[in-house]
Amino acid sequence: MTGEPDPDALEADYEAIRRDGVLRVTRSGTDAPTEWLSTGWHGGRKRADCAYNVSVPEGWERTDLERYVGERLDRAGIHPPESADRGPVLLTGVDMADARGARCGPVTAYATAGISNPAALPIGEALEASEPDPDGESLPDPLQSRTESPEPGTVNVLVGTTRTLAPGALANLVAVAAEAKAATLLAEAGFPGTTTDAVVVGHDPTGDPRSFSGSATEVGAATRACVRDAVSASLEAHYADRDETLPDSSEDATYGVSTDARAAVFRPPAEEQPGAEPGPSSDRA
Repeated sequence: MTGEPDPDALEADYEAIRRDGVLRVTRSGTDAPTEWLSTGWHGGRKRADCAYNVSVPEGWERTDLERYVGERLDRAGIHPPESADRGPVLLTGVDMADARGARCGPVTAYATAGISNPAALPIGEALEASEPDPDGESLPDPLQSRTESPEPGTVNVLVGTTRTLAPGALANLVAVAAEAKAATLLAEAGFPGTTTDAVVVGHDPTGDPRSFSGSATEVGAATRACVRDAVSASLEAHYADRDETLPDSSEDATYGVSTDARAAVFRPPAEEQPGAEPGPSSDRA
């Protein structure tokens, strides 16, 4: 855990403001829009000035998300709902007072973290009693309706870098951020994530170019550090003054799930190219 941060301790390259339950993240020092890649609602790639994280109230059940998001941004006076260049938006049940940011070198990250709906992934001995299920009969029914909507206790992560990333490097940064989030949650809570986590990554198209963003690169290492520390700090803030505590298992959580299904593992068949000499690995076919 990282303790209470000093909001005046540093200036981030991706600045954020909180207003009326909305966090807006904006790239500072440039007029060029940021290119974002989002795994959340209306995700994918888009160029826009800002990205948003919006806190929804307890018992929230709105399904007209486009209208709802527009209303919230308009009410906060942050962005008019009719704007055509609105950036990616994430939704969460976590209060924006618990949002935390972290900066390291060319990367800034923001996170909101709550774990009312953990998603456990049993490994090893925990699955020995389960039979492989190649047809997926034990998977959740996609048509099954819920009688009660789960509280969106999401772990949302927004990452921005001042570097210009190649298309593959930007996509890979999503994996780097998700990996850091999962490692942090495993250490802090024993779960790799929740059922509704989302990641947004952004880069400056006018910055110094980078072809890669893996864990051993400048951008990748900075992202891992920022995501770890922002998620950890947000978790600490979220549970600091609450009667609720981190669940010990998915069964103890209000809306926890556990992926107990086992896949059927197979080896892809080997095939020699017609007329070709046997390769050095042919004896292992």
